[in-house]
Amino acid sequence: MKLILGSTSPFRKELLERLQIEFSCASPDVDETPIEGESIEAMVMRLSELKAEAVAEQIKGQDALIIGSDQSAVLNGKPLTKPGNFNNAVKQLTEASGQRIVFQTGLCLLNTRTGKKQTICEPYTVIFKKLSAQKIENYLKKEEPYNCAGSFKSEGLGIALFEKFEGEDPNSLIGLPLIKLVGMLENVGLEIPSS
Repeated sequence: MKLILGSTSPFRKELLERLQIEFSCASPDVDETPIEGESIEAMVMRLSELKAEAVAEQIKGQDALIIGSDQSAVLNGKPLTKPGNFNNAVKQLTEASGQRIVFQTGLCLLNTRTGKKQTICEPYTVIFKKLSAQKIENYLKKEEPYNCAGSFKSEGLGIALFEKFEGEDPNSLIGLPLIKLVGMLENVGLEIPSS
């Protein structure tokens, strides 16, 4: 069966490449508007399923395993968005200074042959150091993480902003919980790394 990553994220693609299995990428077109009263966990699981289903619709009639994933970060009970520019990123990192940000990553593996879905939400927490205005400004000018939720790239220089991580799978922070994904793939008979 074909394996398809329902994402255009270069970070997720890079993570999946670590498993050394063949896969292709497809762009899921879904409405990501939150539903009123929906928890972050429920939202990321719903959106990861919608993304996998959108790709299944594109390849109708073909047997495939489709990976859908969605992520949201929460600071003080509020979802964090992508800052889009320097000023918004300064605000986000100033607010994050000395705080905990919880990343909730939804993951869905859809088997188009059986129609069965395996869906989970994987939390991962980042604890920030106390950040000076100068440190925030220097970081943003060097890395320009304006299209990253929370205004940092943990796989880059952003690592210098953190005191510690808490969670089972550091890959979750980048957007694809590989440990859980390997388990899901093995549940449908795709053994890693022997495949």
